[in-house]
Amino acid sequence: MLLKTMVVINATHPEEFILLGFANHPWLELPVFIILLVTYPLAMFGNVAIILVSTLEPRLHSPMYFFLTNLSFLDMCYTTSIVPQMLFNLGSSRKTISYVGCAIQLYLFSGMGGTECLLLAIMSFDRYVAICRPLHYSLIMNHRACTLLVCVMWLCGIVYAISEATLTLQLPLCGINTLDHLLCEIPVLIKTACSEKETNELALSVACIFILAVPLCLILASYISIGHAILSIKSSEGRTKAFGTCSSHLIVVSLFYGPGISMYLQPPSSISRDQPKFMALFYGVVTPTLNPFIYTLRNKDVKGALGNLARRILCYR
Repeated sequence: MLLKTMVVINATHPEEFILLGFANHPWLELPVFIILLVTYPLAMFGNVAIILVSTLEPRLHSPMYFFLTNLSFLDMCYTTSIVPQMLFNLGSSRKTISYVGCAIQLYLFSGMGGTECLLLAIMSFDRYVAICRPLHYSLIMNHRACTLLVCVMWLCGIVYAISEATLTLQLPLCGINTLDHLLCEIPVLIKTACSEKETNELALSVACIFILAVPLCLILASYISIGHAILSIKSSEGRTKAFGTCSSHLIVVSLFYGPGISMYLQPPSSISRDQPKFMALFYGVVTPTLNPFIYTLRNKDVKGALGNLARRILCYR
C-alpha cells in the first residue's frame, strides 16, 4: 500500500495525497464529522432560501439583495468544494485525495475565497452609498453598475485562483504525498514543497495584499464614513435603523476576514501545524453556514419574504 501511494505521475508530483487531518488528535475526528454532517445541509438550505426569496420577492429586488444572492451562491460553492471530501475522509479509513482532485479543489477553494473577499468590499460600498449618499443611491448603484461590479469581481477571483494555484502546483514535492491538512490549500502546499519557495511565498503575499488587504481597507474606510454619517443623524430611531442595515454585514466581514488574515497574510513557513485545519473549518464551513441566518435573523424584510415563500409552498400543496 505504501509503495502504491508513492507512485508518482512525474518526478515531482504524487499520484495522490494522504490528508493527515487530525492524525495527532484522533478524538476530534468524530465530533468534526458530526458537526460537518449537520452544518453542511444547514448551509445549503439557508443559502438556497436566501437566493429564492431574493429572486421571488419583488420587495427584495434591490442592489443589496442582488449582492446577497451572489454571496449565498458563493458560500454554497465554497463549502461544497471542501465539505464532501472532508466527510468522506473523516468517515472512512482511506484519507486520500487524487492529485487531480487536489488541483481542482485548490482552484475552486481559492477562486471562491478570493471572490468573496471582493464581494464583501462591494457590499460595504453599497451600504456606504445608501447611508452617506442616499439621494444619489439609485443613480450610482443602478442595475448596469451592479452587474459590472459583480462581473469584475468574478473575473478577479478567477484570475487570482488560476495564477496562484497554478504557480503553487508547479512546486516540486520530491515524492512527498502527505499533507498535514483536511484539504488542499495553497499555504499548506507551499509549506510542503521541497525546493526554494520564497518566490511563491512572495507571490502569495502580493496577491493577498490586493485580494484581501485592499478590500479590507476599503471596507474599513466605508464603515468609518458610515459611522460618522450615523452619528450625525439626530433621531435615535434613524440611527438604529441605519445601524441595523450594516450590522449583519459587519458580523459577516469579521467572521470571514479574521481567520483569512491569520492564514494568508503571513508566510506559509511560519504557519503552525493545526492552524490551517481550524481556520479552514471556520471560513470554509462555519461562516457559510452562519451567513444566511445572520442576514435572516437581523433583517425584517428577509424574514417577511421567507414567511411569504413558506405560505406559497404550503398553498401549492
